[in-house]
Amino acid sequence: MQQSGESPLEWLRRQCQSYTFDALGVYQAFGSDAKWPVQASSPEELTAVLAKNGHLLPLPKEPAALANVVEVSVTDFLEAQARSEDESIELIRGTERGYPDLELTGTRWGGKIFAVDIKVARRADTKDKARTQSRITLYTGNTYFKWEDLHWPGTFRPFSQYSGHFDIIFLYTLEVDSMHRVTDVEILVQEPWRIASKKRSSTTREYIGAVDLIADLRAGQGEFATEDEFYRFWRKFNFKTSAAVANQLQRLLEKERKGHSPS
Repeated sequence: MQQSGESPLEWLRRQCQSYTFDALGVYQAFGSDAKWPVQASSPEELTAVLAKNGHLLPLPKEPAALANVVEVSVTDFLEAQARSEDESIELIRGTERGYPDLELTGTRWGGKIFAVDIKVARRADTKDKARTQSRITLYTGNTYFKWEDLHWPGTFRPFSQYSGHFDIIFLYTLEVDSMHRVTDVEILVQEPWRIASKKRSSTTREYIGAVDLIADLRAGQGEFATEDEFYRFWRKFNFKTSAAVANQLQRLLEKERKGHSPS
């Protein structure tokens, strides 16, 4: 049900409350023990029959591959929710390796555009499972985030043109022996700066990392008191710049200069 005066963040949180991860395996057309016709009276029975007849293969357990499956599932769900609710909301898919995963816009919010990124995080293999296995990557720090007014390849528009940025965080526990690999799913929706740390998420790449304590992710309790403090810290950070990034930056700055020069 549509909520009057609902912000984009509130809308995303409300939708994610009803999301269920139902990708239970990879369908294989010619099962090892196939029997036709297949008959089932419920989703649960159909899953059991397909598995028994060799039609289901396990989802990948490798984190990046599994994350791709999750991202498609969440995106499809949000698109369906937006279509079913009203015509005042529009969701636009991003590219596979670009930023963001989705743009959220529409007349409901006066045509403002919001960036939505989907983050998939496995719980650590510890007894309390209190942390993520690794830090969530919030942004690539030395390209579109640092140079916010430039239109980088793989992005819809310059970073600064968004009215807000949101992360949908899909937390899960890896169940290696199950077909679907994923259990104990929890969905959080936060503004990136609220869950940001002062550490990179990789020792080899120029990525901005989130806090890794799940209670802090849930509470939106990162290491910065304000959004401005977050941007000041990370935009001054001494990220390495590869030759490829430096060349791309030079081309974008030249394009920007020509675009603003008098004809």
